Amino acid sequence: MTTSRNAAPDPAPDDDKPERRTRPGTRPLEAPAPDRQEVNVTVTEPLAFAAVDLGASSGRVMLGRAGPGVLELTEVHRFPNRPVRTGATLHWDILALYRGVLDGLRAAAAATDGRLAGIGIDSWAVDYGLLDASGELLGNPVHYRDDRTKGVAERVAAVLPAGELYAATGLQYLPFNTVYQLVAADGTPQLAAARQALMIPDLISYWLTGRAGTEITNASTTQLVDPRTRDWSPTVARRLGIDLSLFPPLRAPGDGAGTLRPEVLAETGLTGPVPVIVVGSHDTASAVVGVPADGEDFAYVATGTWSLAGVELPAPVLGEASRRANFTNELGVDGTVRYLRNIMGLWLLQECLRSWEAQGRSQALPALLDAAAAAAPLRSVVDASDPAFIAPGDMPRRIAEACLRTGQPEPRTEAETVRCVLDSLALAHRQAVEDAVRLSGRSVSRVHIVGGGVRNPLLCRLTAEATGLPVVTGPAEAAAFGNLLVQARAAGAVTGGLGDLRALLRTTQELRVHEPRGASGTTREAWDEAASRSGRAEGASARPR
Repeated sequence: MTTSRNAAPDPAPDDDKPERRTRPGTRPLEAPAPDRQEVNVTVTEPLAFAAVDLGASSGRVMLGRAGPGVLELTEVHRFPNRPVRTGATLHWDILALYRGVLDGLRAAAAATDGRLAGIGIDSWAVDYGLLDASGELLGNPVHYRDDRTKGVAERVAAVLPAGELYAATGLQYLPFNTVYQLVAADGTPQLAAARQALMIPDLISYWLTGRAGTEITNASTTQLVDPRTRDWSPTVARRLGIDLSLFPPLRAPGDGAGTLRPEVLAETGLTGPVPVIVVGSHDTASAVVGVPADGEDFAYVATGTWSLAGVELPAPVLGEASRRANFTNELGVDGTVRYLRNIMGLWLLQECLRSWEAQGRSQALPALLDAAAAAAPLRSVVDASDPAFIAPGDMPRRIAEACLRTGQPEPRTEAETVRCVLDSLALAHRQAVEDAVRLSGRSVSRVHIVGGGVRNPLLCRLTAEATGLPVVTGPAEAAAFGNLLVQARAAGAVTGGLGDLRALLRTTQELRVHEPRGASGTTREAWDEAASRSGRAEGASARPR
């Protein structure tokens, strides 16, 4: 098993430096060491930044203003993210996404007389693009929902057992982790021709600046990074034959990623130089920066297509109990660890709505949520992390089948299906928070919900009922706020650590608190009973963000 055409002999077991070699007949693409943003001035007026936030279903460019006591975001451009299937392979339409980014930067330029203090980019995790020796893209990146990794985890486990892989990287099992994608691509002409692999935000940054790098929070989702050293794991790479020279040097949030190329300035109308600033380029890393918590005793649920539920820690949790619970240790901003479980999230509801629309049975979402709120609580629940729900298509049927398999009533109406989805998500949030507390030892007095789920008050209320904890909701644009805050700090517009950044969020953004009330049918005992019939197997999970 190798992803290098020229595999070298294994170095000595105590070799703790990642192997970085240049493939014969090529030269490395430009990848200078990142520039750490050194701020020696005091900013007294708010500065303008563009936060590029690419999600699994849409992308947006947000214009932000930040300064002493000021934190504002305005959406200036939103564009769809529509995967494309060619033959048997599902791809991301990366050029359409890049065009959307350029259009958004053009809109930001129009709103700021062409002047921005910085641009930051975040996106979903695990996927990557391959570049050839000249720096050209070798085809559209493959979508994580493509089935090319089917059966690959078993092949990897035969070489590197799951327990050893977790102990080395702390990453939960997900069938489409980058490491499995690279092994699946072994022997393909594209990988044979590749001289560089760039994660999605790093690829966009490279096109904007001409400089390549690998941002650390997103790199930690590859299952090739040691969360203790915050560096590549040479042991994992050697065992699986993965050539780490594919990845350019690591860089951290706050580093400089270069300035916009002249042709980008001309196309967008921006006035140079405009720096691209490294942020937590994994969107969940930025979203956790955007959690307006006061202190450390909080759990978070970053909601959207996926729900990422857990706690923020100073160090990873790598024991066998953590692996069996399928918790992940992803790196965060300022040396933190995002200790969390990935849950299917609002994808379940989104796919239900798409199915009903295709059948001509669509209803407005607010009306559906009102009807779901009136439906019988906890009548039927499913395991929201069941891999059976990963693929698109006819989600209501799959939910009904899951209910029948576990001896529960089949949802009969759209409202009952929506209530099943939201009860199941709240139950999954509860289980993740309780497991995070048990496995990490971190006490939790409240839960913060950020992201798109903030706009679903029924889900937020049910999460409060399920966890028995106050749920603080907002901001909905947490990833973009986290992106903005890291940029603003690098540019000197704001100062301090994560606590200071979050304090600025609390004083400038509207938040809401849902208190658990133990309403009829949603008592602690009722949630306990529902958990016993959800069909969730220990460690079952799938994602990414």
